[in-house]
Amino acid sequence: MNELLPPEAVVRLDDPQTGLRGFIVLHSTALGPAAGGCRLWHYADEAAASEDALRLAAGMTMKNALAGLPLGGGKAVLMLPEAPFSRSQLFEAFGRAVAALDGRYVTAEDAGTSVEDMAVVAGQTAHVAGLPRQGERPGGDPSPWTARGVFRAMEVAVARRLGKSLAEVTVAVQGVGHVGMALCELLHAAGARLVIAESRSELAARAATRFGAVLVSSRAISGVRADVFAPCALGGVLNVATATSLQAKVVCGAANNQLASAEVGELLAKRGVLYAPDYVVNAGGIINVAAEYLGWSEAVVPSRVDGVATRLGEVLDLAEAERVSPARAAALLAREVIVQGRQPCDKARLAA
Repeated sequence: MNELLPPEAVVRLDDPQTGLRGFIVLHSTALGPAAGGCRLWHYADEAAASEDALRLAAGMTMKNALAGLPLGGGKAVLMLPEAPFSRSQLFEAFGRAVAALDGRYVTAEDAGTSVEDMAVVAGQTAHVAGLPRQGERPGGDPSPWTARGVFRAMEVAVARRLGKSLAEVTVAVQGVGHVGMALCELLHAAGARLVIAESRSELAARAATRFGAVLVSSRAISGVRADVFAPCALGGVLNVATATSLQAKVVCGAANNQLASAEVGELLAKRGVLYAPDYVVNAGGIINVAAEYLGWSEAVVPSRVDGVATRLGEVLDLAEAERVSPARAAALLAREVIVQGRQPCDKARLAA
């Protein structure tokens, strides 16, 4: 996918007065404005931040295409400044940078950012979503919608690979932040047994108490005895070593860029592990963000998010028919959508 669609633009952010440093990557606007959240994180250097932004933006291109959204792919990555700094001034400066792109990029919250941060951004630009809900319009934290999409996709993946329901399986969840915790709530309600890894002790204890979950270390989680491995933290967790030691037969989680390299997707397939491509199953959040930004009714969001399961089924059907890995099948489908430009960006028509 990166070979087909190199980034259209990479905007470097540098405002010494507020401490703003980072990048906005416009990966593709073939289907509409480049849309993707704003991540605020500690990076070792600008090279690491740039690499993360490029990978995340490429993933958003594929995610938005397969979700059937009239949006391209983009991402903002901000380097966490040294304390003390003014968070409001930082996001005001970021909002001005988004405004300068004149609608080519639409932002929202991501790891390290919040609804409150996006409200600050909205003071500088209209090209932002994930804002506090107003009336019957979609809005607010998109994490529960991401979790719902992953849950629906997991139902499909477990049935296809294991012939079971979620009530019959053990799920190892890595990370119980906003999305991970919401996913655990859904899984617990469905009767799944949970094993959890979370570096923040307070969140780990809360999850163990609420869900009767077994706690393990982040280093051990990928190799525990479980039916499903659900990465819900940062990316790159599945490398050759972890994929080789993985005991779960299904991988389905909310984290972006779960595969450290393309070869890992092929390795999982050869080992008989069903990998549900991350940018297929974690699209629920961006679907809610799109509904907010494009002016859709809140009533359309649940069915569109549940459609994530249908799209995963299409990916798995193609993988079987073409005898390729699900990772490869998802990339083929995304490429087809993007090249053919089948999702016209027409706010008025889509809001009707």
